[in-house]
Amino acid sequence: MGLKGLVIKSTGKYYEVLDPETDKIYTCSIKGKFRIKGIKTTNPLAVGDKVYFETTNKEGVIYQIEQRKNYIIRKSVNLSKQAHIIASNIDQCLLVATISQPTTSTGFIDRFLITAEAYNVPVVLVFNKSDLLSKTEHDYCDKLQKIYTDIGYKCLATSVKSGDGIEDVKKLMKGKINMISGHSGVGKSSLINKIEPSLDLKTTNISGYHHKGQHTTTFAEMFPLSFGGFIIDTPGIKGFGLVDMNKDNLFHYFPEIFKLSEQCKYNNCVHINEPGCAVKQAVDDQISESRYRNYETIYNDLEADQTYRIDPYK
Repeated sequence: MGLKGLVIKSTGKYYEVLDPETDKIYTCSIKGKFRIKGIKTTNPLAVGDKVYFETTNKEGVIYQIEQRKNYIIRKSVNLSKQAHIIASNIDQCLLVATISQPTTSTGFIDRFLITAEAYNVPVVLVFNKSDLLSKTEHDYCDKLQKIYTDIGYKCLATSVKSGDGIEDVKKLMKGKINMISGHSGVGKSSLINKIEPSLDLKTTNISGYHHKGQHTTTFAEMFPLSFGGFIIDTPGIKGFGLVDMNKDNLFHYFPEIFKLSEQCKYNNCVHINEPGCAVKQAVDDQISESRYRNYETIYNDLEADQTYRIDPYK
């Protein structure tokens, strides 16, 4: 008789599956036919998947997966024609960004948010390392928070060193399945350790020469939170390639652009070069220039049918 479980770790070949009824964790493989049937991603299963499996002792074979309510997906770095599902069945994602040491570009943020919008994943923006910012950088961080708050995204500023914002993050996470993401060096593992010290995840300093992050998390893994809920730690992301995105529908995933699109002169306006475009007229007023420029860049890349991966350090 099969058991129902939750995938809490994926190494690419084996999966750790939690049986919620007994709190036992089983190391599982995938049934052969299931591995190849209709799979177009680098890995058929992701952390957060609900699966059915058969077991002997502490080992098992997964033979079925429940339909996902949502997921975060991106282009595979090594296999550009394939996609990689980072995690699934997420209540919210904490996208950790830093203004400096290293710098997270708005291009990276917006590509992540587009995918989250497309696959119905709520996102909270966490601007970490607030204690390291100069006055100018603080002002810029405040400006970014206002841009994204006005759109409708929850934004927080945090510091692992001072503890600022940590309790606010914990309140948002309580009782939810939370995925934490961002590129290497933004302090994801340090932030998790501050939120849940018992996890004691490995951390490392960013490269002093390049001011870029070094990977500490190799595989996505889900951990229980002592105050209720779960957190999914994920490897640092250097680039975020979009998957199955139609250029003509791109504006649907920019909430502020989509809202204004009804006022455009033509109902098939894509907000690039059309006359009477309400969106272009609203740039710098109702739409931030950085958001519109990122929209324009992504649209042009999709039009060229390129697998576009932005370098978040530029």
